[in-house]
Amino acid sequence: MAEPPTSSRPPSVEVLLNHPDLAAVLDSAGRAAVLDCIRAELDGLRKRIGSAQSWPDATNIIKGVLARVESHRRKFPQRVINGTGVLLHTNLGRAPWGHDLLERVSANLTSYVSLEYDLEKGERGKRGRAVETELAALAGAESALVVNNNAAAVYLVLSALAWNREVIISRGELVQIGGGFRIPEILARSGAVLREIGTTNQTTASDYEKACGPQTALILKVHRSNFIQSGFVDEVDPKALAALAASKNIPVVWDLGSGAIGPGIVCEFSAEPTLHAAVATGVDLVTASGDKLFGGPQAGIIIGKSALVERLRTDPFYRALRPDKSALLALEYVVAAHRSGKAADAIPLYQMLAMPLDLLKSRAEHLADAAQKAGWNVEVVPTKDTFGGGSAPERTIDGWGIRFNPPPSADELATRARQFTPPIIGTVSDGRFHLSVRTMFPRDFADLVRFL
Repeated sequence: MAEPPTSSRPPSVEVLLNHPDLAAVLDSAGRAAVLDCIRAELDGLRKRIGSAQSWPDATNIIKGVLARVESHRRKFPQRVINGTGVLLHTNLGRAPWGHDLLERVSANLTSYVSLEYDLEKGERGKRGRAVETELAALAGAESALVVNNNAAAVYLVLSALAWNREVIISRGELVQIGGGFRIPEILARSGAVLREIGTTNQTTASDYEKACGPQTALILKVHRSNFIQSGFVDEVDPKALAALAASKNIPVVWDLGSGAIGPGIVCEFSAEPTLHAAVATGVDLVTASGDKLFGGPQAGIIIGKSALVERLRTDPFYRALRPDKSALLALEYVVAAHRSGKAADAIPLYQMLAMPLDLLKSRAEHLADAAQKAGWNVEVVPTKDTFGGGSAPERTIDGWGIRFNPPPSADELATRARQFTPPIIGTVSDGRFHLSVRTMFPRDFADLVRFL
């Protein structure tokens, strides 16, 4: 094989920038980004070449530049094919939005919108009040408030209601949520004082009662939505806890997290407590995520007693946590779908859950057939799909997928799949690469066949 042509000096940046092989990426990525990649490639070559002064020609340098441009592009969020069987994959954006939702939202996002304008009075209005009213009605609560995510919801509650005062919480609920965030750390940052009670596996009503005192601002109950405890465990029922706290005039806040709405298929598969059921226990406030079992955009949902919700709304810190117009518009659509009983038709999460097993198997067989025709050694296999996203731990849903047998190795195949456009994300277990079809959309299958 002939050695690539070399030179004692590198081509100029301008020569490289005008190379015909860069025309397409200059148009798509822009001159500034391509220029950065050219300089980075020249710097990298300069370090590798050292004093040898033997430079590849422009065409070969451009190959490295194109690889850098592609690597840079792939760092930004982009469409991927989810073959993991995890419905609310936090790393892949949790709940996907439906096309109808996007069409409804885009009409408002591509024009001015009455985000904080009262059309009846012709004056400044309140952001999010309409969707918050619908949320409260959906959950059977007095009032609701929307912030940008559930961690923000918990933080706002603690900061506004318990600054420099005690918050009682069971040791068994001092959990860590995604990204390494821990409830004790959120409590400390909010200005609240942590008061731990009970043990890791046992917390009783008397533990709460003995801890209540003049410095108690509220009782925080945290739903263990990303793990379960079993065996010799006990906790206080939320309804009993609400009654105990009411007798002492102390509010109870239940961080539910998952945001399930019932009745319906999500409750059937997840067995998670619903927002409506949580409010009905008598606790004062409930917090949840909009992009988990609720099936909508990233948002923090706070529902409960009007007096407490208004204290949160008027707290100066609330302004830093308000959702933007796109999240509010998307949430409005999802709330309307739930209220009208059309969630199963309008929300992709619910559509995926409702998919019949025979349809999933048919789709897996279609993929396996395409793979076998392309020379792959694959099998159609049953799967155990999951909710993910810190919801319904250890609950699985029967599904179907395909399993690739070597060669190539599972890790090599997983890498190839991630490098494809669009990237394909599967799972590796027992030395095999797996793709579950439940979390795939109809348009994904043509791309999968192209990859195969």
